[in-house]
Amino acid sequence: MMKLSFATLLLVTLVLTSFFISAIIADSDFCDSKCNVRCSKASAHDRCLKYCGICCAECNCVPSGTFGNKDECPCYRDKKNSKGGPKCP
Repeated sequence: MMKLSFATLLLVTLVLTSFFISAIIADSDFCDSKCNVRCSKASAHDRCLKYCGICCAECNCVPSGTFGNKDECPCYRDKKNSKGGPKCP
């Protein structure tokens, strides 16, 4: 009986882990594609991608276009850096 419950627990853990890993990968693809568009005209492209990716992961959205439109995503708009300026490009 103990082996059966352990096997069931192991199986459930594996299924849940695979579900969460696929969700994380999907979010990463979403953020990568949205941030590539958002940062396409940025002069500091690598820095833009870094901070856009951080903000996208936390907010699950990126405003459309290469500049502005931050009202589409209030979480993204309201994130601030340590100096009080906007964190997200």
